[in-house]
Amino acid sequence: MSEEKTGSMEMRSLVIVYSYHHNNTEKIAHEFSEVLHAEVKSPEQVTMEELQEYDLIGFGAGIDSGRHYKPLLDLVDRLPSVHKKAGFIFSTSAMQGEDKVKKDHSLLREKLESKGYKIVGEFSCKGFNTNSFLKYIGGMNKGRPNRDDLKNAQAFAQSLKGS
Repeated sequence: MSEEKTGSMEMRSLVIVYSYHHNNTEKIAHEFSEVLHAEVKSPEQVTMEELQEYDLIGFGAGIDSGRHYKPLLDLVDRLPSVHKKAGFIFSTSAMQGEDKVKKDHSLLREKLESKGYKIVGEFSCKGFNTNSFLKYIGGMNKGRPNRDDLKNAQAFAQSLKGS
């Protein structure tokens, strides 16, 4: 694919994702990647130095006990301070609802904002869940994220262009 852009610089984007169990969140990250022409990396693959190269950084993971998985939160704790760098938050979880997502994202949002990130958007959708007792009954949200979730992820990523 050629990167011939006339007259405008393309925004450099990175999507950092910690996806555990069924790779629900990784599927969403790849939808963002396609639209934003972004690299997708796990927290372990990220170096602090390279983060300066990006205009927009997405931070996502599944939700465990009301917060993003620990490896993502640990990475954010190590981030250097920035000045109003654009960031976005995403997740997949068993349960959805505007208030629940806001609460689930609150710790990560606070950590990123305290480092100087400007959160330009948040995305969440249901993910297949076989944690705890759910594995004995075949899980919850089988087939999620589904085609509609992936389309919604693409639309969300499109809305981030120019952030």
